[in-house]
Amino acid sequence: MVSSITTSPTRLFEINLTNISQPLATIRTRGRDEPWVEEQLPVADQAAAVVLLLERLADIIPVQNITAVGHRIVHGGTVYTRPVQITDTVEHDLTTLTKLDQQHTPAALELIHHLRQALPSALHVACFDTAFFHDVPRLAQIVPIPRRFEAQGVRRYGFHGLSYSYLLSSFEEQAGIVAAHGRIIMAHMGSGVSLAALNDGRPVDMTMGLTPTSGVMMSTRTGDLDPNVAPFLQQQTGMSLQEYDHMVNFESGLLGVSDLSSDMYTLLEAMATNPQAAEAVELFCYQIQKAIGALATTIGGLDSLIFTGGIGEQADRIRTRICAGLGFMGIQLDEEANRHHAFLISASPSRVGVHVLPTDEALQISRQVYATFEPELTRG
Repeated sequence: MVSSITTSPTRLFEINLTNISQPLATIRTRGRDEPWVEEQLPVADQAAAVVLLLERLADIIPVQNITAVGHRIVHGGTVYTRPVQITDTVEHDLTTLTKLDQQHTPAALELIHHLRQALPSALHVACFDTAFFHDVPRLAQIVPIPRRFEAQGVRRYGFHGLSYSYLLSSFEEQAGIVAAHGRIIMAHMGSGVSLAALNDGRPVDMTMGLTPTSGVMMSTRTGDLDPNVAPFLQQQTGMSLQEYDHMVNFESGLLGVSDLSSDMYTLLEAMATNPQAAEAVELFCYQIQKAIGALATTIGGLDSLIFTGGIGEQADRIRTRICAGLGFMGIQLDEEANRHHAFLISASPSRVGVHVLPTDEALQISRQVYATFEPELTRG
């Protein structure tokens, strides 16, 4: 994404690269207010991805005019709690966080390295998913193991913070400041899934903890597990720690339970004839229901429930299934509004406002970069 910084960030162009290092990567591009254009090309690694990215951007804007690059960093640990300019020292420090997030941080650091080399005069800024939750109440941070491990960074951090930060501001714009400062639960449901409880505009608790594998079940991640699953599988099958890590992150969740697919749309279509697909969908909705009920206790009730992410924004059948089990909380859906993915999908008698809000983490990163470093970006 390229942003104008004359007043506030404005989307001019988007490019998404997926399946890097696979035989064919998928490249999706679109200009402002234009439809997506998709193509498939071989992109060998992150370095090749940066070359391709800059080639495409050069068709839109002179690359030397790029003054800032925002980088999403999933895990900021206990140190990085706000956007920070990436220097050599910061880049080195971030390598130490790979122990907390081995799935995302190494690839993010590779991109940082190549983009800093390609755009040495630009301001490079790290924006952290965990920062949103840094000041949640103390009890929401504690992992109940011996206290000596807290000094090594073991605590509950929470994730999808860039998404939640964007949603909070968007919800205030559309529903007003009173609603935005009420008792809110946000459900970010995409390939990764988490929920967060907010009160008075601040996060109070969340489903994800030390790593993004925790919480509720996801597309391929387990969510929370009985701690003794790991030693049991090691004893019974000889599974190594590396094999276990791969299983809980890439072979579980919807994929593992259905034994068919990690894609929710595929599972919904297969439910009528595939009992395992149906069970995976039902378990997913059941766990979301439980999480909403549990999080509501941390904020003393519920005024607004917000769905976002690919599943949250597009899967009206999933929203229906989740909310059907929450009638005791006063939730009632307007099925017509829900089918059309309206902003307000709750019925008029509902005691809780239920909403669908698209998230935009890229725009939120641009906003954070601009808000934090406006003087440097507008100087001269």
